[in-house]
Amino acid sequence: MSTEFPAASAADRDAVLDRFVAVIPAGGVGTRLWPLSRAAAPKFLHDLTGSGSTLIRATYDRLRPLANGRLLVVTGQAHRAAVCHQIPELDTADLVLESEPKDSGAAIGLAAAILYRRDPATIMGSFAADHVISPDTVFRAAVLEAIHTAASGERGKIVTIGIEPTHPSTGFGYIRGGEALDVAGAPSARAVAEFVEKPSLEVAEKYLASGEYLWNAGMFVAPVSLMLEHLEANQPELYAGLTEIADAWDTPARDEVTARVWPTLPKIAIDYAVAEPAAAAGDVAVVPGAFRWDDVGDFAAIGRLNSAREVDAVTVLGEGARVFTEGASGIVVSDTKRVIALIGIQDVVIVDTPDALLVTTKEHAQKVKGAVAALKASGDTDVL
Repeated sequence: MSTEFPAASAADRDAVLDRFVAVIPAGGVGTRLWPLSRAAAPKFLHDLTGSGSTLIRATYDRLRPLANGRLLVVTGQAHRAAVCHQIPELDTADLVLESEPKDSGAAIGLAAAILYRRDPATIMGSFAADHVISPDTVFRAAVLEAIHTAASGERGKIVTIGIEPTHPSTGFGYIRGGEALDVAGAPSARAVAEFVEKPSLEVAEKYLASGEYLWNAGMFVAPVSLMLEHLEANQPELYAGLTEIADAWDTPARDEVTARVWPTLPKIAIDYAVAEPAAAAGDVAVVPGAFRWDDVGDFAAIGRLNSAREVDAVTVLGEGARVFTEGASGIVVSDTKRVIALIGIQDVVIVDTPDALLVTTKEHAQKVKGAVAALKASGDTDVL
C-alpha cells in the first residue's frame, strides 16, 4: 500500500472515498495583496509562487487524486470566465456562482445543500482556493484521515485539519485538541476541545509551548447531512434560503430562485455558523496536518515561497520583470516592462502595475489592507 495513505483496508478506503466530493470556495479579494490582487482578479487567480500554476489550479490538482473528478467550485459571477479558463475540466453543473459575496457560511452551506440533494450520503471537503501547500502527498494523507473520521460513528463528525504551528503566529485562529479518537484509518484524529480567536503574541507563545494547539486553516471535511443539521439549528434563516436555492439548483428554476433568494441571505463565517456550535455539541474532530501551509496573507509571505526567481536577495515575481539590485533585499512584483532599480534598501516590497504602485516594507505589509479601505472611502474604486 502507498505510504501516502494511513492504515486502512483498500476496500474501506475505496468505499469511503467514493462518497467524497471536494469543494473549493474561491472568494475574497485578498486586499493585503493589492494592487496585484483586486476585485476583478483576486489572488487565487494568480501564480504567487513562481511555480507556473495559479493558486486555484494548484488546489484543484492537489485534490483531484482524492476526489476522482468530483469537485465543486464556489466563486463570484465576475470570475466565471477566468475560473473556467484555468480549470477547463470543470463541468458547468459543478460551478456555483455567487452574484455577491456572502461570506463562507453561505458559500460552503450552499455547496453542502446542493450535494445533499444529489446524494445525502456525501462527505464534503472544503479547501480554500488561495492557500499554498506542500508536499501534496502529506496533505492528501491528512485529508484521507479526515474523511475516515467524518464517516465514523452513526452520525459522523465535522473534521477540521489543523496545521502544526511553526511559530507563535498572531494572525491565525487556533484549535485546541482534546482526547484521542479511536477511528480506523485515522490514527491521529482527536476531539476538538475549543476554537480560539487570533491571540496576542504572549498567548500565542504559550499555545506553541503547550503542544496542544494547531492553527485553524479553515479546512473542513464532513457529512453534508451533519453540516446542514448544525446550520439549521444555529442559522435557520440562512439554512432556509440555501435549502430553497439547492432545491432548484439542478432544475430550470435555478437562476430565478438564486437571483431572488441569494441577496437576502445573512453574512456569517462558517466557523460561527457551524464549526464552533458543533464543537460545543461534541461533533467536531481535528486531524493534524504536518504539511507546509501558507495562506499568502501579505507580500511578506511571498518571500517565504522560495520557488520564485531571485535577483541577489530580492524575490521577483512577474513575467518579464526587469529588476536591478545592488545591496538590496525584499520583494518585487511587476506587471509592467518598467525597469525597477533597488539600491541600498532592505526588506522593501514593491508592486508595480500599469495603474497603481505600492512601496512598503515586509514589516508593514499587513497594513496594505488599510490603504485599500482608504482608497475605497475616497472613491478611487477604479484601482480596486
